[in-house]
Amino acid sequence: MRTIRLLMLALLTMAIPATSFAQFVVSVAIAPPALPVYTQPMVPADGYLWTPGYWAYGNEGYFWVPGTWVMAPAVGLLWTPGYWGWGGNAYAWNSGYWGPHVGFYGGVNYGYGYGGTGYEGGYWNNGAFNYNRSVSNVNVTNIHNVYNKTVINNTTVNNVSYNGGTGGITARPTQSEETAAREQHRPPTVQQTQHVNAASTNRALLASVNHGRPAIAATAKPAEFNGKGVVAAKQAGAPYKAPENHAAAPSAASKAVPEHENSAPHPETARNTPVARPNVVPPPSTKSNKENAAVPQNKPSPETAVRPAAHPESTSRPATVAHAQPAPRPETAPKPEARPESATHPEKKGEGQPPQ
Repeated sequence: MRTIRLLMLALLTMAIPATSFAQFVVSVAIAPPALPVYTQPMVPADGYLWTPGYWAYGNEGYFWVPGTWVMAPAVGLLWTPGYWGWGGNAYAWNSGYWGPHVGFYGGVNYGYGYGGTGYEGGYWNNGAFNYNRSVSNVNVTNIHNVYNKTVINNTTVNNVSYNGGTGGITARPTQSEETAAREQHRPPTVQQTQHVNAASTNRALLASVNHGRPAIAATAKPAEFNGKGVVAAKQAGAPYKAPENHAAAPSAASKAVPEHENSAPHPETARNTPVARPNVVPPPSTKSNKENAAVPQNKPSPETAVRPAAHPESTSRPATVAHAQPAPRPETAPKPEARPESATHPEKKGEGQPPQ
C-alpha cells in the first residue's frame, strides 16, 4: 500500500503542469529529528546539482531520505529543498521544487550551499553549471567549471530540521523568496521520486532504527544505496528521543491531507480529559460509621457535618446524612462499663465524641 501510494503521488505530480505545480503536504503531530552530520559525496558529473537529505514520514514514522546529486531537469533550473513547518496544530511537509531561483525552505541549514537562504553551491553560466569548491565536493580533474568563494554563515549553526513550533527555526520568507515562490516551478524528477521510494522501503533509514544517525546519509546518485558513492552519517544532529505518542501517531499523516485536517493526529487529548472522581463522596456502603465519625477531627471541610444527626447542617448534604443516621450509634458508643472510668478521670469530663 505504501508503494502504491507513493506511485500515485508521483503520477499526480507528473500530471500537473509546471505553471501550476502544487505543494503536496503531509501533516504530522510529531516534530522531525535533527539533521544528521555527514560528508557530501563527490559530484558524479557535470550538470548534477546537490539536493540535501531530509526526514520524510511514512507508515512506520520518520525515515531519512539521503542527500544526493541529481541531474537538473533543464538548464538554468535550481533546486529549492522541501521543509517541515509548524501549522498551528501539526507539522506540515512542504515539497521541494525546481525553478529559476531558489525560494524559501524554512531557513533550515541543510549545509553544502543551503545555509538557510538561497544556494551558494554554484550557479548557471552560459548553459554550464559552475561549482563552488568551498562548499561542493568536486573532482577538478574531471570537472573544470569551478570557482572558490568563501561562504560566511551569519546565522547560528544548528541541526534543527523544521520551521516554527517548539524549538523550531523562526525564519520567514524574504521578499525575493516570496517572488521566487510565484515563479514557474517544476516538480521533483522521476529519479528523485524513485530515490524517496527506495528510502521508504529501507528499514535501516527509519529514525526508530538508526536513532537519528542513518548508515546511508548521502549517495552520489539517486536510489544508489550501495557502493563507494554511499556516505554514512558521522553522528546524529542531536540526541534522538523516540516520540511518546509514536504508536498512536497520525494515522492521517501517512497520506497527503489538507492542512485544516491537521488536528486529527492528537490522541493525547483524549487521555488528558478529566474524569469523575468517585472517591470524593463515597456511597453509603463503602465506609463504616466509625470511619465517618473520624472525618471531623482530620479534615475540617463541609463533611464535618457528619456527626450526630442533631446537627442542622447535615440536612444540606443528603449524600452524607445517610452515614449519620442514629441507628448505628450504639456500635460506636462507649460500653457501659467504661463510664465509671470517666468518672475517675475528671480531665475527660464533658467530651461527647466517641473514642477514636
